[in-house]
Amino acid sequence: MSPSDEAPEPRATHSGRVAALGGGLIGRSWTALFLAAGRSVAVYDPDPATERRVRETVESAWPVLRELGLTDDSEPRGDLDICRDPRAAVDGATFVQESIPERLPLKHELYAAVEPVLDAQAVVASSASGLTLSELQGGWGDPSRLVLGHPFNPPHLIPLVEVMGNERTAPGVVATARRFYESVGKVTIEVRREVPGHVANRLQAALWREAIHLVNEGVATVEDVDKAVASGPGLRWAVMGPTLLFHLGGDDGGLATFCERYADSFNRWWADLGDPRLDAATARRLVDGLGAGAVDAELVARRDALLTAVVAATHG
Repeated sequence: MSPSDEAPEPRATHSGRVAALGGGLIGRSWTALFLAAGRSVAVYDPDPATERRVRETVESAWPVLRELGLTDDSEPRGDLDICRDPRAAVDGATFVQESIPERLPLKHELYAAVEPVLDAQAVVASSASGLTLSELQGGWGDPSRLVLGHPFNPPHLIPLVEVMGNERTAPGVVATARRFYESVGKVTIEVRREVPGHVANRLQAALWREAIHLVNEGVATVEDVDKAVASGPGLRWAVMGPTLLFHLGGDDGGLATFCERYADSFNRWWADLGDPRLDAATARRLVDGLGAGAVDAELVARRDALLTAVVAATHG
């Protein structure tokens, strides 16, 4: 039975203090979103520059949050506390979002520090993308309140959160986490079986694998493969998922007709898909083909402006 199939807990963590453990790129973005939702947020990070970096991120994210309707305030309503001790950050928190670097010993050390002082009903969610829930649970005496809560970067802008529990997760905790995320404007899915990369990362990894194969085989340049996605199927995927889109491609007969018509074509394509390795030579070919050096702040701003418009149009 999936953890979300159990009866939900009577107490839903829809309000109260939130702790953000980790003040890196993901943690700062989460903090901006939580503040936009009116939560008071305590951020833990040992870096002395954390407070400056968090406040700069919140300030730069606020116009986007207002445009998306995630806040109607000119400035944050909740309190923002910066803590050098993780135990102080989680004190009184009803929801904890952990986003420290993805090194298992670091995460286990952090969990051991905060577990004794957590509220008995607090939910702890990890942003981990490369680690599994089972691996994360190894750092807990009682992992029943821990779930996977994996966002897409940047969390304050991209709606998706992948939530997962397993047989060691207490009944109702996954449902509680999903309700919390949805209360701050997120769209959630439940990962029902543990696989590396969860769901969305595996989907984008599959696409990138074939994109790299096409470049390696000289079928198209890096630039043209990117154009093919951004000006073709990528536009449709921003509106609906692939299976629903193919349902619409089956005319009156829907998905059943589509499968009947195109089964031979897809089977032929799937048999011909590549299996490249992301080795040094391939990485150099991609970097050279992209023709870009260091990350450009102007390019990041352009991405965020376009994403904001898409999210506003499709999730507003």
